[in-house]
Amino acid sequence: MTRSPSSFGVEGLPKIAYGRGSYLYDVDGKRYLDGSGGPAVYAIGHANAEVNEAIKAQLDKIAHGYRYLFTSDAAEELAHIVHELTGFRNMVFVSSGSEAVESCLKIALQYWAAKGKMSKRRFIARERSWHGNTLGALSVSGFRARRAAFEGSLIDVSRVSAANDYRRPAGVSSDELAGYLARELEDEILRVGADKIAAFIFEPVVGAAGGVVPAPRGYAQAVAAVCRKHDILVISDEVMCGSGRVGTWRALEHDGVMPDLMSVAKGLAAGYVPLGASLYSDHIHETIVSAHGGAQTGHTFTGHTAACAAGVAVQKLIKRENLVERVRVRGATFQDELRRALAHIPEVGDVRGRGYFIGVELVEDPESKRPFPPQLKVHADIGNTAFANGLICYPCTGNVDGVAGDTVIISPPYNASDAELAEIIDMFTRSVEQAIGRARQAARAA
Repeated sequence: MTRSPSSFGVEGLPKIAYGRGSYLYDVDGKRYLDGSGGPAVYAIGHANAEVNEAIKAQLDKIAHGYRYLFTSDAAEELAHIVHELTGFRNMVFVSSGSEAVESCLKIALQYWAAKGKMSKRRFIARERSWHGNTLGALSVSGFRARRAAFEGSLIDVSRVSAANDYRRPAGVSSDELAGYLARELEDEILRVGADKIAAFIFEPVVGAAGGVVPAPRGYAQAVAAVCRKHDILVISDEVMCGSGRVGTWRALEHDGVMPDLMSVAKGLAAGYVPLGASLYSDHIHETIVSAHGGAQTGHTFTGHTAACAAGVAVQKLIKRENLVERVRVRGATFQDELRRALAHIPEVGDVRGRGYFIGVELVEDPESKRPFPPQLKVHADIGNTAFANGLICYPCTGNVDGVAGDTVIISPPYNASDAELAEIIDMFTRSVEQAIGRARQAARAA
């Protein structure tokens, strides 16, 4: 079999043949259980006949009606669905999560321009965050390895600490963490000047950059209050954690916060056709329309008709089968089952998450939480081992300081059966045991 160079922790890429539900098959006939939904995107599994038929039906009519010439039933229906799910009435449909974040940044800047406050050009973001691969989204990302090749051409962004209860600042308790981080944000606002800051962007549940890190209790409300106090917009990046992945359609719904802008993507059309969206408040919309006529963002394929048809079909299926509620309820027990299965491995430092978005952090010393030496690439070894065993998971690195830190994400399809969830736990546990055994041997040899 011909193999090409790989990322995502897999040594060599087999060629995909087809998918069915929670499983994928390569051209050699090997079966893989999709325990992470790829990169947390395949929310309803693969080759769903209902969704495929909806896409085909749209293609039989027209693939794409250019947004400056036509609207469409698909785009209008999806906008209605998203409004009902989120409360946002204003949105731009794009083709990726990176574009969704990029458009949120642009809309925030355009809003302040429309108000005549051209000094408000700066963004505040967090360390150990990931917002996308376009230059603006990459600029606000705090992911050292993915930024390194582009430094010098990224926009200047203020950065505050990651919000990670497992790795709190020295001397700060869990109960004190939200207040500590909110004060740090306010200190940075005062240092830079509120008149220079456009928005604060954060992930309610950090994905790839942290290995699933839910916002600490009270954090989202505390930082939103600081932003409101200083007239700074709040951008919730829910590309990875949104669209039902954590058991609420809006991830920040769990925290009781409504942002000014919000990006979504992965679960919106569940990978059937590339689709994302930038959502923004009525106040932002009205201000921009009065000054400029509309949001000045988007590209040729913005509002792509077939992509919107895919989104409609996916969201209708999720609603009809009550899958977000299943994720909320079953996610808690699934996480507990995974934690119990891994409990005999002391190097499993933390199992955390919400819904079907779960992160497992591996550490060399569970008492001090010292990470493994980065050269061991424990996360990648787990990913490779799991893949060889027929399980797809999502290995991540650098969650501690941008270099060290090994985590693995488990994020199954919302409609995975109980038997499939049990199989994920069994295969993952076995893969972690094998990889950690090699890490122990390497540590003894060193």
